[in-house]
Amino acid sequence: MQISIITATYNASATIADCLASVNVQTVPAEHIIIDGASTDNTLDIVREISPHARILSESDNGIYDAMNKGIRLSTGDIIGILNSDDFYAGPLVIEKVTALFRESGVDALFADLVYVRPDKLDRVVRYYSGAGFTPDKFAWGWMPPHPTFFVRRELYERYGSFRTDYRIAADYELTARFLARHRVRYVYLPEVIVRMRTGGVSTRNLRSNLILNREILRACAENGIPTNMLKVYSKYFRKVTQLFERPA
Repeated sequence: MQISIITATYNASATIADCLASVNVQTVPAEHIIIDGASTDNTLDIVREISPHARILSESDNGIYDAMNKGIRLSTGDIIGILNSDDFYAGPLVIEKVTALFRESGVDALFADLVYVRPDKLDRVVRYYSGAGFTPDKFAWGWMPPHPTFFVRRELYERYGSFRTDYRIAADYELTARFLARHRVRYVYLPEVIVRMRTGGVSTRNLRSNLILNREILRACAENGIPTNMLKVYSKYFRKVTQLFERPA
C-alpha cells in the first residue's frame, strides 16, 4: 500500500524545510509531490536539496485548492494525504501507523489529532485540535476533522470529485462534508497527534477571512444536504476557546 503526500507551496522558503524533513524521516517511505505556484524565492532550491526524490511541478495556478487537485492527478499512491508547506508530521512513525490502520480496518478515510504551535517556537503548543468524537452530524455545527490529518483512498477522489476551486477558504470543509456526510464513506479515527501546524493560516488570519469562511461553511452544508443555520455554525467558537486549554494526554 503506497501513500502519496501532496504539498502545495508558494514562496515557502521560511517553513518548507521542516515539512520536507518530516516526510523524509518516515519509517515507511511515501511519495512526496510538491506543487509549486511559481515561487520567486528559493523554495524550489530547498526542495531539491532536502528532497531530491520528490516529484515537483512548478507553474502558475489558481490558488491552493487548484494546486492540491494537480497533486491528486499526479499522485500514484493508493492513499493520499495533504501536508501544508508550513506544517510537519509530529514524528517518524506517522505513515507507518496510517498505513497499518488502513490495512487493518479496510476503511476509505482516516483522520487524527493535530496541535497548533508557535511559528517561532515549534515545541510550544498553543491549541489542541482533536478528531476524537467527530461524527458527520458535527458538520452542521461548523466542525470538521483536522484536514492536515485526513488521509483518503485515491478512488474516492475519482468517484466523488476533488477540491472545489470555487471555494476561497473552505474547500477542505466542503470536500470532507461531501465524503463523510453526503456519501457516508467509511472512516476511522487514529487517537494520536500526527501533525504540528504553525498558527496563522488563511482561515484564521482576520475578521474578513472568518466571515468568508463561515459563509462558505453554510454553503457547503446546503450543497451537501446538511441542515444547519448561522447560530449553529458560529457556536463552534465556544469549542475553539476550550481547545486553547486542552493538551494531548
